[in-house]
Amino acid sequence: QMQLVESGGGLVQPGGSLRLSCAASGSTLDYYAIGWFRQAPGKEREGISCISTRDGSSSNGPTHYADSVKGRFTISRDKNTVYLQMNNLKPEDAAVYYCATDLFGGSGCLSPQGYDFWGQGTQVTVSS
Repeated sequence: QMQLVESGGGLVQPGGSLRLSCAASGSTLDYYAIGWFRQAPGKEREGISCISTRDGSSSNGPTHYADSVKGRFTISRDKNTVYLQMNNLKPEDAAVYYCATDLFGGSGCLSPQGYDFWGQGTQVTVSS
């Protein structure tokens, strides 16, 4: 059973930056697509960024971004921790951010459907 723990959320001014972390334990991330999602009050959970598997591994898997965050957010992975670097944050980026993993997940990893494990979420607030 994989456990995921997010951290790094907080309050930031518009234009500021945050780096979220997602630490995985209980299993290696190598065979899992890893996604970052967010959910604002009254809205559906949306996919922000993910690393999909290629040839059964996400070690060098392709990265994917939602249009709303392209050029501002960067997903990366170091062993069993996944990061989301968020720059030039906007008020509309405020939400609870979740990481999740999908065994052998492919290029459709921006959809929250099919993910096996989820973290508890970390709050990001963007306000002056």
